[in-house]
Amino acid sequence: MFGGETVIRRTHPDRILIIIMLALTAAGVVMVYSTSFIVAMQRFGDEWFFVKKHVTFALLGAVLFIISSRVPYHLYRKLTYPILLLAAVLLILVLIPGIGRQAGGARRWLHLGGLTFQPSEFAKLAVVIFLAYSLEAKKENIKGFSLGFLPNIAIPGIIIALIIVEPDFGTAVTLFGLTCMMSFIGGVRVKHLAGLFLAMLPVFYFVVRNFSYMMDRILVFLDPWKDPEGRGWQTIQSFLAFGSGGVWGVGLGQSKQKLFYLPEAHTDFIFSIIGEELGLAGIAATIALYLIFLVTGVKISSTAKDLFGTYLALGLTFMVTLQALINMAVVLGVLPPKGMPLPFISYGGSSLVVSMIAVGIILNIYIKGNEA
Repeated sequence: MFGGETVIRRTHPDRILIIIMLALTAAGVVMVYSTSFIVAMQRFGDEWFFVKKHVTFALLGAVLFIISSRVPYHLYRKLTYPILLLAAVLLILVLIPGIGRQAGGARRWLHLGGLTFQPSEFAKLAVVIFLAYSLEAKKENIKGFSLGFLPNIAIPGIIIALIIVEPDFGTAVTLFGLTCMMSFIGGVRVKHLAGLFLAMLPVFYFVVRNFSYMMDRILVFLDPWKDPEGRGWQTIQSFLAFGSGGVWGVGLGQSKQKLFYLPEAHTDFIFSIIGEELGLAGIAATIALYLIFLVTGVKISSTAKDLFGTYLALGLTFMVTLQALINMAVVLGVLPPKGMPLPFISYGGSSLVVSMIAVGIILNIYIKGNEA
């Protein structure tokens, strides 16, 4: 991490940010093909099926990245509540039968112009914008409960509740963590955040008791070998993938776990295949890119001309890196399975597009911060 800081001092942070985004996205295209071509051939008779869709979203994300890098970030301050309202409406539409698309027991997707879109990804962006706006607007009262703490928790809480109903507990946990992180940085009292965690314990208990899949995931996390051919199958296959990779991996495209052993290898568990095919070296390189992304984003936040820009850059940086951290923790068995893509790399258009938009906004904050 300290090496990343040295590199950043010698190079323009904006260039580093773009290079990392392109490197991770390019690695994603390669790994999506490597992990999906056999499944794609069996299901659709086209080994390029998933890659073509992934590249389409990557190109769309590139266009939106360019646009967002040129749109003055101050505009988001004025559009905070319309963006937040749009996110809430989209999340409600997902829950309506006939409008929201259901798959795997969850209703998380909408069809837009022939493409499938996941509103919860956009909701993360909306919440970060709101928190950046609210933390700046309430900076004089941030230590108070009713004016400084409650609004910054209650409004994201509504979005999180809508996401839980889908259900998408992984994204909900990420948003909750992101909200707490930004609130802490904004100056919210630690005792208020501690009280929030205590208040969330009954909510967590309710969710686990009323969503059976959550209990299954927790049991798998505690002991995947108790049901190795059932609920523990995916976690165990992930461990086998990492164990097979060694230091240098078995070779790109040579994974055995992707041969119908490891479910969702091209989405949530793509990091496992990176470990198998590219070994510890590939894992270290991937983690290093996310660490440099984190350091660069934090560095850029310090160049912003106002608190809104600082909070926005930090929030968007944490949004990407926190999701990456959770994904890696899940596939390594450190956290219960959550069904969350690895930013820029996993197959999943909504995540890729929103992540690239986030980079564009961070880049604009840097540009505006360095204008004379």
